Amino acid sequence: MLKKLALRGVGPAPDLGPLEFAERLNVITGDNGLGKTFLLDVAWWALTGTWTGRPPWPREDATREAPPDIHAVVVGKTGSDVVLESRFDFDTQRWSHPGGRPAMPGLVLYFRVDGRFSLWDPAQHYWKRNAALGVDAPRRPDALHLDSDDVWNALVVDGNTVCRGLVEDWVTWQQTHSVEFDLLSSVLRQLSPSDLEPLVAGEPLAPYALDLSDRRAHPTLMLPYGRTPVVLASSGIKRVLAVAYLLVWAWQGHRLAAQALRQAPERRIVVLFDEPETHLHPQWQRRILPSLLEALTTFGSGDQHRQDMSVQLFTSTHAPLVLASLETRFDEARDTLFHFDLSHGPDDAPVGEEPEQVDPVVTIDPVPFAKFGDASGWLSSPIFELRQTGSVEAEQAIEAAHRWLLGQAERNPPNLRTREQIDARLHEVLGGTHPFWPRWMTAPAPSPSSAGAS
Repeated sequence: MLKKLALRGVGPAPDLGPLEFAERLNVITGDNGLGKTFLLDVAWWALTGTWTGRPPWPREDATREAPPDIHAVVVGKTGSDVVLESRFDFDTQRWSHPGGRPAMPGLVLYFRVDGRFSLWDPAQHYWKRNAALGVDAPRRPDALHLDSDDVWNALVVDGNTVCRGLVEDWVTWQQTHSVEFDLLSSVLRQLSPSDLEPLVAGEPLAPYALDLSDRRAHPTLMLPYGRTPVVLASSGIKRVLAVAYLLVWAWQGHRLAAQALRQAPERRIVVLFDEPETHLHPQWQRRILPSLLEALTTFGSGDQHRQDMSVQLFTSTHAPLVLASLETRFDEARDTLFHFDLSHGPDDAPVGEEPEQVDPVVTIDPVPFAKFGDASGWLSSPIFELRQTGSVEAEQAIEAAHRWLLGQAERNPPNLRTREQIDARLHEVLGGTHPFWPRWMTAPAPSPSSAGAS
């Protein structure tokens, strides 16, 4: 597992960390542009020694005297800490490689928000040097990276088909009644939006049935309105199908590679999942993480037997329902909630004086996990920081009403300084059952001495 991470001179802040990660679930929250995906990219590097694309670029305030640095601690197969460090060389414009072999944390899977997928498999991508024999074993690929089209239709590298794609693999597994199809069916059931609407495979379409130019048979789903080719499913369903397929494909590929090497398959897996709620209806959003954890921890190893997996999951999210779904499952001993924030510094100026202007600084800190009850509670929590959970216009009207009730109506816009003006605006922007109505309708007028322009 990834245990610690510290950054200097790279990323959204001059210094970030050290961050200490939980052994099971690490949830990363915060506003857009503060560094959630960047943190996942660096976590991938720490676990695999590779980058999924262009490496990060130094900050403009980085110097030669204090060069950008990435420091990580990974717990390897032996259970001991392995320290990794990479520094940016301004002369070569490159990051140094940690050197040696990766710490082999197990399988590492990275689900990107745009449908791309990366896999690091110690059985396929792990390489060894044998100095005693005076030779190096041929280096295998650093990792495997698929874009969304590769996931569905195949990836060929140097003439070798490294992934046949969801369409072909699904049909082959189904028609041969393979272990892979049994596992895929199980994962699909676990990732379904509800027990009443399970994702169930239908009979494949015959070649040419979907398109006269497509000779492939196509997998289908049995949806409430009938059998539907998976390539024509909604964006949300297609993302869940891709996740289920890639879990099975990666695990079974690892199992077969380990078998060829005469090694036992791994029992450890690290998953990086960027915004799992993307394209998903609220019903799916509140099930995706609990279901994914369940699917991973009881993953099948083949035939009729299964084995428990040691799982570490990193996920970023903007969805209050995702956080609400964890309220009954979050374990403070094994899980951590991190929050990116934009700090403007302490406001410690004397009364009547303007606070000193300081440059905002991005911070990320572990925060206690609290139960806010529902999505609305999470929206107004310190994680999302909305004063009101309705429209912007409703928030402005309620804030104006609050100021009137406090005798501070002079702080309102000119058109919202009397009770009549505010009442009319509230009727325009609030529904009849809004919880603010009882307070507004029963509130006494502020005292004349403090009412100001009200």
